[in-house]
Amino acid sequence: MKNQRIDAQDAALWRDGWYRFARAMPSSNHGPRPAGSRVGLIVVHSISLPPGEFGGDHVQALFTNRLDWDAHPYFQQIRGLRVSAHFYVRRDGALWQFVGCDDRAWHAGASSHRGRENCNDYSVGIELEGIEGGPFEDAQYETLAALCAALAGRYPIAHVAGHEHIAPGRKRDPGPGFDWHRLRRALSWPSERFAGSA
Repeated sequence: MKNQRIDAQDAALWRDGWYRFARAMPSSNHGPRPAGSRVGLIVVHSISLPPGEFGGDHVQALFTNRLDWDAHPYFQQIRGLRVSAHFYVRRDGALWQFVGCDDRAWHAGASSHRGRENCNDYSVGIELEGIEGGPFEDAQYETLAALCAALAGRYPIAHVAGHEHIAPGRKRDPGPGFDWHRLRRALSWPSERFAGSA
């Protein structure tokens, strides 16, 4: 009976790796996960395009290969970039999804977690609208915590890390403005599951 309840809850929240409470905008920037790979890691990122500007649709355009490279001088620095994340959380807490979690999004790049390379293979990437080192909004923490809990209900999530933790020296997001202790308290997960709480 307990397993039946869990299965029913899972079906209510997820469909083929797509989360019910996210606005779907499918990206072609993804691929299959390696055979036998288990999703056990959540990676938290921060992003804004142009850097420090919030509220536009440039991030969605980047993840779906529709960004006008000539719309802002900064975009010339990333011209031709093909990336994606599974999720994107706006400053107001609105949630978008670009890749189904059963698939491999292109968010981590060269990376390693606890001695295991290629984090894209076994992680879910969540981008928060913000800047490296800057603060994040209450609504973003609320959405992120709910999403992490939902992910843990579907996948064997063992750890949560920032991009800075899996690609040290190369990436610095989400940075010191992100409150790891707040996320840990919201989820009531043990501190050892969080790279940022050490």
